[in-house]
Amino acid sequence: VQLQASGGGLVQAGGSLRLSCTASGRSLRSYLMGWFRQAPGKQREFVGGITRSFSEYSTDSVKGRFTISRDNAKNTVYLQMNSLQPEDTAVYYCAASSTVGGPTYPDAFHSWGQGTLVTVSS
Repeated sequence: VQLQASGGGLVQAGGSLRLSCTASGRSLRSYLMGWFRQAPGKQREFVGGITRSFSEYSTDSVKGRFTISRDNAKNTVYLQMNSLQPEDTAVYYCAASSTVGGPTYPDAFHSWGQGTLVTVSS
């Protein structure tokens, strides 16, 4: 499956953005989907995921601010980001996994989008 992430940009602290991840080649309904981010000089970190049965899970730092959803008919997964803070600045990646459960480590995901840059100004 090929993934294309979009929706990044520059936003002020406290603002919102919605990222999209659209798949081609195969239906997204076959996969657990995840979002990761990588800030300059830091390792890639897990942001959140959504299972095939639409269960959402996320890292503590974004709970209550970020929401993940999926629209299998549109073959798209979304990351709604509210109350953005400068520390959320990073390149955001979507990824697909064929595993079950709630994986949070990059090795569990086999297909990656190209990343979209989110910059939050203070």
